[in-house]
Amino acid sequence: MVAVKAGDVDGALRRPDPRIGVYLFYGPDIGLINERARAVAERSVDDPNDPFQLIRIDGDDLASDPARLADEAGTMGLFGGKRALWIRATSRNIAPAVDAVLKGELQDTVIVIEGGDLAKTSPLRTLCERSQRALALPCYGDTGRDLGAVVDETLQKGGFSLSREVRTALLASLGGDRLATRGELAKLMLYAHGQREITLADVDAIMSDVSSLAMDAVVDAAFAGEGAGLETGSRRLAAEGVHASQVLGAALRHALMLLSTRLIVEEGRPITTAMETLRGLHFRRKPLVERHLQRWTSESLKQAIAQIQASLLDTRRLSQLDDTIAAKTLLDLARAARR
Repeated sequence: MVAVKAGDVDGALRRPDPRIGVYLFYGPDIGLINERARAVAERSVDDPNDPFQLIRIDGDDLASDPARLADEAGTMGLFGGKRALWIRATSRNIAPAVDAVLKGELQDTVIVIEGGDLAKTSPLRTLCERSQRALALPCYGDTGRDLGAVVDETLQKGGFSLSREVRTALLASLGGDRLATRGELAKLMLYAHGQREITLADVDAIMSDVSSLAMDAVVDAAFAGEGAGLETGSRRLAAEGVHASQVLGAALRHALMLLSTRLIVEEGRPITTAMETLRGLHFRRKPLVERHLQRWTSESLKQAIAQIQASLLDTRRLSQLDDTIAAKTLLDLARAARR
């Protein structure tokens, strides 16, 4: 039985077992799945650009014709050499096709499968975990050291350096999806083209949506009980023409996020641990959100959610009073936070 832990995947790929013929990548991070699958498929052949060496197969085709995979795996290359079959699985079950291959002989062929977010009971995942000729490799969102390694490697290849402070801010701005991280880093390097060092201003310019930050500031002020900040931010949004329902929608999303995180805290885990579950939170907001978690309980957050939902409904029924309804709701939230 070959079941690899998430933290051991990179090590298993650096030291591949020659007996392994099937690599199954699965998990919630589609970008990481694709990145790892591509690396294994391309290193398994002499020329990744040769369509006779690296063959791409759609999972639906295998589900309709399970024998095709065994036929492809048993085929010798026209000019010899190694071959790789790169499969992108779909919702249809391809376990029978893979099972047939594992029972046969592979002719200098490696099979790489992008399996998606497979449940523990998935037939394909179970099959590969139990086989001595396959590896089931979990791909979860980047956190901590993994995310830092991706950032350091990417920026170094691009010829950029950054200070510890800027690196911390950058890591806090990135989420757990590898593909999204690569995209954000590419935008950052393009923005900083012509300079050697990434600055905090660069990170702020690329990772932040100004209008979104202004709305976040209003929501943060409301949940922190800061009346002055709430009034100033609300006036700014009104001047920019932001609709009241948008502000209430942002407040509702924030309250729901706080509730799920607060429930973790009330289970007895530290706030810092609970904060690690949040994804895509702008680095400047993290101290504010920690403060919110200290001020609000799960019960008070449930009451706030009900109030915001009712106010959203009122803005649709009484559209001529939507700004007044939103302002009163946010003020009520600020008063509740102060209590």
